[in-house]
Amino acid sequence: MSKTTSVLLISALALVIAACSSSPAKQEKMAECVFPGTDKSAPGWICDQPVEGMSVTAVGTAAKSDGGQDFMKQMAATGARVQLAQNMKTQVQNMIKQYVETTGAASKETVDLVNTSVTKQITDQSLQGTKIVKSITGPDGTLYVLVGLDPAGAQLLTETAIKTSMGNDQAAWQQFRAQKGQEELAADIAKQKVEFEKSKQ
Repeated sequence: MSKTTSVLLISALALVIAACSSSPAKQEKMAECVFPGTDKSAPGWICDQPVEGMSVTAVGTAAKSDGGQDFMKQMAATGARVQLAQNMKTQVQNMIKQYVETTGAASKETVDLVNTSVTKQITDQSLQGTKIVKSITGPDGTLYVLVGLDPAGAQLLTETAIKTSMGNDQAAWQQFRAQKGQEELAADIAKQKVEFEKSKQ
């Protein structure tokens, strides 16, 4: 074996040893969404990612129970509706503020009064007609359910809450509504989110 061949062989062997000892660390791909307390991949809606076709959503959970799947689903759906009511309150408050900014209809104080009045009308009871959109059981047996409202359902709930508030708190609305009638004003405010979503497309 010639000296040159030996040098080449030793060099090649050294490279192989170096490559093995300094192999690049494996980069683990992190899941976009995981079940709470685990590293198990979960559907995006578990992590509050938007769901196509739904205007507003909320996730409810129920721990594994001897009561069975139906009981767990009922408990999880109830929790989701409470959260959905909170989400709807925020959405409606934003619609009213957006309406005021666009029309200059009222003062901040009046808007706050109206917002308080309207959001009192949105409760988890007012959302009993909503349906479970999706459900999944987590690795530890916890049941997750997604409850949602499509744009038409959200608009109807908004209009109903506004009209009920107008009937219950006429003084605040008298300052707010200027020349518009109840039906027209409720519809205008409820359309705010729909118009905003269209403008983003």
